[in-house]
Amino acid sequence: YFLQQHFGPQVQLDVYEAAGVGGRLATVTVNKQQYESRGASIHALSLHMQDFVKILGLKHRREVAGKSAIFSGEHFVLEETDWYLLNLFRLWWHYGISFLRLQMWVEEVMEKFMRIYKYQAHGYAFSSLEELLRSLGGEAFVNMTQRSVAESLLEVGVTQRFVDDVIAAVLRSSYGQSVLVPAFAGAMSLAGAQGSTWAVEGGNKLVCSGLLKLTKANVISARVTGISLHSSEGRALYQVHYESTEGQGSAFYDMVVVTTPLHPSRSNFTFENFDPPIADLPGAFQPSVTSVVHGYLNSSYFGFPDPKLFPFTSILTTDTPELFFHAMDNICPVNISAAFRRKQPQEAAVWRVLSQQPLDKHQLKTLFRSYYSVQVTEWQTYPRYDAAKALPPIVLHENLFYLSGVEWVASSMEMTAVAAKNVALLAYNRWHQDLEKIDQKDLMHKVKTEL
Repeated sequence: YFLQQHFGPQVQLDVYEAAGVGGRLATVTVNKQQYESRGASIHALSLHMQDFVKILGLKHRREVAGKSAIFSGEHFVLEETDWYLLNLFRLWWHYGISFLRLQMWVEEVMEKFMRIYKYQAHGYAFSSLEELLRSLGGEAFVNMTQRSVAESLLEVGVTQRFVDDVIAAVLRSSYGQSVLVPAFAGAMSLAGAQGSTWAVEGGNKLVCSGLLKLTKANVISARVTGISLHSSEGRALYQVHYESTEGQGSAFYDMVVVTTPLHPSRSNFTFENFDPPIADLPGAFQPSVTSVVHGYLNSSYFGFPDPKLFPFTSILTTDTPELFFHAMDNICPVNISAAFRRKQPQEAAVWRVLSQQPLDKHQLKTLFRSYYSVQVTEWQTYPRYDAAKALPPIVLHENLFYLSGVEWVASSMEMTAVAAKNVALLAYNRWHQDLEKIDQKDLMHKVKTEL
């Protein structure tokens, strides 16, 4: 979509997709209703996602209220109520002003991050993730990809107890990882937990299929196996090799954007004829399992012998060794009618359980008194954030770009959209030799003077 916006409608776009469009934005069907299996919520400040929804004529899904709690394996360490002031009082009572310090820290990061939309609106692009981060928050933002969220929060006066109870629970539910996640990825995840979020009526994946339709991109159902470099009239030419149900094939392109994660655990991808060769990228991916269970919650496990009295629709967990799941929530279908009501806690409902390993029968019986169906999706979802120190490159070769590296900064729909816009602008500016628009310093000042 962004490439077409900048290069114009005459650009020919081929998209190689082996599985369904949308990747992690996927749904599962229970009783003829569709439910998000992953990538379920979008932050209110996600301006690109907001734009896509408007452009495509999609709608925000109706919100259905529900309460959250954090479970330690033995008891709830924090419970949300219907009363905003009572929630604030409980936070203050348990953790002093830690939650205010957290809020100030997240808001400061988000305020600086929001500069990216201004820069992109003025056509500025960055040739590396470090340059992009520096333009937003200086060296401090680059450092936030190298040190843990726990370290950063303790430094601004957040207590260890708050980190162990609340921060750990949020990061387990979003990334399936601990408070050793880098501070930048942590801040983005915590912003999503604090701010208001939304979802697309009919499923978030409709944004992907909608944008492809809008750009009239040619979607080729095939798995790319490699890219080899050729040259034509002094310009690089890339041959993309692929496998489909019809066999093997290849095609030539002036420009290629690689959007699949280039990690040995994720793709068997080869680069040929490149000098110097394109190096393997370090790091690994975190296995993650989503189980969508239609059944009766075992509220006794959570200390509520009478299921009618169980008040929560979302349960986060602390980092306790014996806890076998990261989070679970009572989910609503992607199409919510005006008459829709959430199931009562004693009724059979659809729950999404996030865990690192598939749940065995004993674990399912621990969480549910009985169940009708279980649908399991295993993903290599997020980078293992403690596994890599250097950020991946954006430019692999002259007109060969890598999009998914942004996940090592933070992983969300909006981060991918920001990275996509950056790659499209970078490709356009490099193609037209407009170097004034790449890696410029002091952009806040430049953008103000342009206005």
